[in-house]
Amino acid sequence: MTTYRPCVIKSFKNNGHLHRMWLENWQVPSELLAPEHAAEAMHVFINRQTPIQEADGKQWISRVPAVSFFIPGEWFNVVGLLEEHGVRYYCNVASPLFFQNDVLTYIDYDLDVIVPRGGKPQIVDQEEYELHKVAYHYSDEVNRKVMEGLQALLSRIENGDAPFKDELILAYFEAWNKQIGEV
Repeated sequence: MTTYRPCVIKSFKNNGHLHRMWLENWQVPSELLAPEHAAEAMHVFINRQTPIQEADGKQWISRVPAVSFFIPGEWFNVVGLLEEHGVRYYCNVASPLFFQNDVLTYIDYDLDVIVPRGGKPQIVDQEEYELHKVAYHYSDEVNRKVMEGLQALLSRIENGDAPFKDELILAYFEAWNKQIGEV
């Protein structure tokens, strides 16, 4: 039987302070990754009704299931939200992942891209990025990497490249739900 590993996902701000934690996620085993995801050594996680803890300690529960994708070396991550009317993508422009001892961490740089089902990508939180760029003293290198990450992300969305394939997201969730989700 293939084993999904429980993991915690933590996002930080550039100043090193905790931003948010997703406390219950399940990593898709490498042997179950779609070939296009395995080719990029993606880390794929699934969650449903996971507790989310904010930096101030407040917790809430996610409302919809999600399949998250982290690609080594890329300055973004992608979350496919399984909503009632289909998959909506919430993408974070963020540092590349660091993964150790079943804890995945990254730095969140505020810029986000939302892709509604069948819609065009929308860049959000630009004001927050501009404020934090000054407040947290982002270096020229970080600013350059953030902008490159945003462009790489938009290119993937425009071209329909991995992981922007609704059918694979649904397949990951179904396989996980059969094995873990019903336990």
